[in-house]
Amino acid sequence: MNAVANNNLPWTREEFEEKLRTKGQGYHIYHPIHVAMYEGKLSKEQLQCWVANRFYYQIGIPQKDAAILSNCPDKEVRKEWIVRITDHDGVGDAVGGIEAWIQLGEAVGLTREQVTSLKMVSPGVKFAVDAYINFARQRPWQESVCSSLTELFAPHIHQQRISSWPTMYPWIKEEGLTYFKKRLTEARRDVEQGLSVTLDYFGKTREMQERALDILQFKLDVLWVIADAIMLASTEVTTDGLPYLRQPVY
Repeated sequence: MNAVANNNLPWTREEFEEKLRTKGQGYHIYHPIHVAMYEGKLSKEQLQCWVANRFYYQIGIPQKDAAILSNCPDKEVRKEWIVRITDHDGVGDAVGGIEAWIQLGEAVGLTREQVTSLKMVSPGVKFAVDAYINFARQRPWQESVCSSLTELFAPHIHQQRISSWPTMYPWIKEEGLTYFKKRLTEARRDVEQGLSVTLDYFGKTREMQERALDILQFKLDVLWVIADAIMLASTEVTTDGLPYLRQPVY
């Protein structure tokens, strides 16, 4: 009886945080397309496809953060969280994350129009990103904050690209790395607030802690599906000897 009762007790704050961090084993850094990217195995066309598709995710981030702000009645939380929107949209003459990503597109050989028109974005990427934004709009703000905790694992993937791309893809213009350098510090700052909210709010019961783990898994799934869609869009696929037919766009 006591063993059953103990299994229902909430984990300590340290145990809970460790379980959240363990979820990083399913982060999209381990997806085959990102492994190939790190190993320098992607072609120029594949990298361009990745950049063009991931732009749809970039423009969705401030929409997600705006949804969190609109659902959050806590002024102190909003005062800290709002900086995420300006990080991506930019303030005054400062280059935000969205503009930095467009510059990344230009650095890999795309035009601004090719990136911003969204014509290269896969339907699967659109569905995944839209699902994430709708989650943030419809769910309690604390759940949306929890979903953002994939930022726990982001600095490593940003550093990978900063370190490996100049060697693996020397044809990419140096200014294309601006986004990753920018997010390297921003993501670490953002994690502190998101993790604090999650540990405080979901740490009360085991059921709530497990709910937090499920929410984080949902976001990990979103990122993995995005990578799946990009890999399908940028890789030649055959089924029973027949080429995969991509949806015609008119």
